[in-house]
Amino acid sequence: MSTHVTTRHPARDDVTFGGGTVRPTRSRRWSIAGIGAGLSGLGILATTTMVNGVYDQDLAGHPQAIADKIAGQTGAMFAFHSIAVVGALLLVVFGVGLFHRLRAVAADSAAPLIALAGLLGTAVVVVLGSGLDTEFMMSLSFDDSSVDVYNTALYNHWIGTIPWVWVLSGLAGLATFSVSRLGGVPRWIGRVGLVLGGLTLLLGISPLEYMAGLTGALMVLVTAVGFTFGDKQFRHQ
Repeated sequence: MSTHVTTRHPARDDVTFGGGTVRPTRSRRWSIAGIGAGLSGLGILATTTMVNGVYDQDLAGHPQAIADKIAGQTGAMFAFHSIAVVGALLLVVFGVGLFHRLRAVAADSAAPLIALAGLLGTAVVVVLGSGLDTEFMMSLSFDDSSVDVYNTALYNHWIGTIPWVWVLSGLAGLATFSVSRLGGVPRWIGRVGLVLGGLTLLLGISPLEYMAGLTGALMVLVTAVGFTFGDKQFRHQ
């Protein structure tokens, strides 16, 4: 007499982690935060471009004139600081949400963690890019002469470059593309990640690394819009 034992392993959409069961969220709040992060990224580019004393060819070689022009652009500095910090915070929320979304369909892949690391790293870069703001915009606003004119010119170079270095966000785009190939993410979102994420990485590797701010911010924005409005099949499972 033979005995047959049948064991069933039903498909699950939850993940056991730390002794508990974690279910992937169907909420869109994290992707809406990503829309805000992408728009903030574009806002960073716009406001830092408005602080342009050091890039004025007519003032080249005249540090005091450069400092005087920058002193008249403190409004853009205040706007940049707020936009940058809020954007960085939203980028963290988006990164965590994207991690959970990708892990829900690719738990055994490194892609979710790579996406999170890329966006968290970008958030850190943006915060550091805005780290000198108070030191300069407050001093220039009140004309207390506590900041050297040469340092003011350097500050203009700083905010015109560092907050634009979104190269690490490109990892999130390629990670999303990787998961999309498994069928767990809408293919068009994956293609956006491949094109804009890949271009972001290539620009970051090149001497034009600051241009990664444009492609990286666009990648975050379009990806977030896609998950907010075009991921209905996953949310309705």
